[in-house]
Order: sequence, then C-alpha cells, then structure tokens
Amino acid sequence: MNSSFSIETQCLHLESETQARDEKSASLHYGAISFPIYQTATYAHPGVGKSTGFDYSRLQNPTREQLEKVVCQLEHGTDAFALSTGMAAITLLMELFKPGDHLIVDSDLYGGTIRLFDNVSVKNGIRFTRTNCSQDDIESLIKPETRAIYIETPTNPMMNVTDISVVAELAHRHNLLLIVDNTFMSPYFQTPLDLGADVVVHSGTKFLAGHNDTLAGFIVIKDETLQEKLRFLIKTTGSGLPPFDSWLVLRGIKTLAIRMEKAQSNAAKIVEWLKTKKCVTKVIYPGMPEHPGHEVMKKQSRGFGSMVTFRLNSVEKALSVLEKVRLIKYAESLGGVETLITYPTTQTHADVPEELRLKNGITPETLRLSVGIENVDDLIADLQQALE
Repeated sequence: MNSSFSIETQCLHLESETQARDEKSASLHYGAISFPIYQTATYAHPGVGKSTGFDYSRLQNPTREQLEKVVCQLEHGTDAFALSTGMAAITLLMELFKPGDHLIVDSDLYGGTIRLFDNVSVKNGIRFTRTNCSQDDIESLIKPETRAIYIETPTNPMMNVTDISVVAELAHRHNLLLIVDNTFMSPYFQTPLDLGADVVVHSGTKFLAGHNDTLAGFIVIKDETLQEKLRFLIKTTGSGLPPFDSWLVLRGIKTLAIRMEKAQSNAAKIVEWLKTKKCVTKVIYPGMPEHPGHEVMKKQSRGFGSMVTFRLNSVEKALSVLEKVRLIKYAESLGGVETLITYPTTQTHADVPEELRLKNGITPETLRLSVGIENVDDLIADLQQALE
C-alpha cells in the first residue's frame, strides 16, 4: 500500500481519509482531530443480522483499527495487527506454524525472542536453527520442513546488518516466508516489505509509541493470504491492543519523523565522542563507515537509527557507568524520547545461555545505548562524568 504523501505526512494522516472533503466525512467522529478513544467492550446491533461493523472489542475496536491502518500505511503493507506487546506479536506469529516445522533464525536476537523460541515454540514442536544471517550461508541450512527465515536488522544488541533483499530472494526461491523485526529502525528509516520481506514485526512500545508510557506490538503483512489466518488468531487468543493504548501509540506516531531524526543526529555525535575515549574499546553503530554493514544499510535504509552498542575495557568500568549516569537512565527499554542505557548481560539477554551470549559478542563489558532527543551536549556531559 503505497502513498503519494511523504512519510512525515503519513505519520499524521491516512491518505484514504484525505481523498474527499464533504459533509459526511467532516462529521465523522464529530470532526475530531485527535482520533477518539472508543473505550467500550461491546457494541449494540441495529437489528438481527445487522452490525455497525464492530461487535466486540476482542475482535476489533475503532481506535485499534485506526492505528492498524496508520502502521500498515507506514510499512506499505496490506494489513496490520496491533497486539498487547511485541512479544505477543511474535507469539501470535508462531501460531502460523505447526509441530515439525523448522525456522532459520538469526543468532543475535532480542533475548525475549530467544526465550520464547527456546521455551515455548520448541515445546510446541517447532524447531530452530540459529545462524549469523548477516554473514553465514543460510541456504545450506534449509531443510524440506523449513518454513521461514526470521531476522532482525540491525540485530539487538550487536547491530549486525543483514541484506534483506538478498535473503528475501533466497527465501522465495525456496517458498519460505521472510519475517523481519523492524523495531530498531521503525518504518521511518526502513520498510522491509518493499525489499521483499513477507512479514514485519515490531515492538510498538519502542520507537513507534516513543514515550515509554505504553506497551504494544505489531505484525504487518504483504500477502493477503495471511490476513484471514491472523485475524482468526488475534480474535481467538485475545491479544489485541486495548483502545487507550492504541490511542497512545497513535499519538506517539505523529512525532515519529522528528523524533527519529533528532535521536539519530544525537547518536551520530555520541558515537564520534565515544570513539575518542581510551576506556571504550569498541563502538558498534551502522552509521560508521567502518561498520561491516554500513554499505548495506545505505542501500536498504533511509538512516542508521539511534541505537549504539559499546564495550568498555573492564567489567568494573561498565558497572561503574551504570551506577554513575544521572541524566541518562539505567533502564531496560529503547526507542523513547529519553536516553536509556542497558546492560544486556543481566537485562535484555539475561535468559540467553551464556555460551550464546558470548558467541554473539555480548560480553560483561558491553553496554547498549538508546539515544533520545535531549540536548546532545548534556548527554555527552553525563557520559563524561560517568566514565571518569
């Protein structure tokens, strides 16, 4: 679903609602500029066999439907599904598969995703093969029972970049789905469906909502054949996003463009500053020309985002930084207006087996920074005093 509007405008307006200006369209929702919160569980029927289009909020709600239309427009999909969390979105997606199915997944994924796959999906009979999808030979891992390839790009937290178009071509040659977690980039910087992906997943809690005040998750599809299955699943499992949370994400998306630009600008300056610090042994950010995925990012994305991973020269120094930051908050999340610093070893990836953590490069000296929209000089000053 492509729009003639720029993405900045798409964050605020549905193109389908701007095609005509007549009395009927003007009176819709009483002309409210902020889409209303339909805080209702059920809906009255006009008569037997008749419906307003909404019957019960577990099935659908007008506020949630509006949000889904906005996210679908931004991701250039055919349909979108708003769920209670990002993990609820991935959990629902796994219901597309049956016992005996096999998925190839990136080895460096968000820890909660790894926990779900290892402790729930495996129990349900789904099998997984982990690999570095940005470097390894994925095709050699495909089996007759393989059904999908699942990637993040950039990955969380090691910022590995996978060429979506290349993997999409491979997946489709073998009749596999390509699922891309687009949380780190948001549709403002990257639209995987345009690059050949079949499904996009988001933790809407992060950049889409953008204010650290609600939880949400999204699935966006390109192929309409998945639409009926996922609509059935979302109403059956009851994991749809409530109306008030839907409204909060709608409100957050209105400023997505300016937030992403400001946070990215801040991140680029912080990266250059970190590279000058002797106690910082490694900085990982796709916007650096020396990053191995830099050229791929330039090809498939409209920016580099605001997630930065860096490694210090000792565990003691890493823990000291977490204790000493003041303006920057030591917290487990990302993508909000506030800058947050995270310790993957004990937070986001605590449930990942140590052997896999270390193999992926998540050492006890590693910190992850989600750069917000504060004044960048204030952020650097806080990092300076924390590193001393």
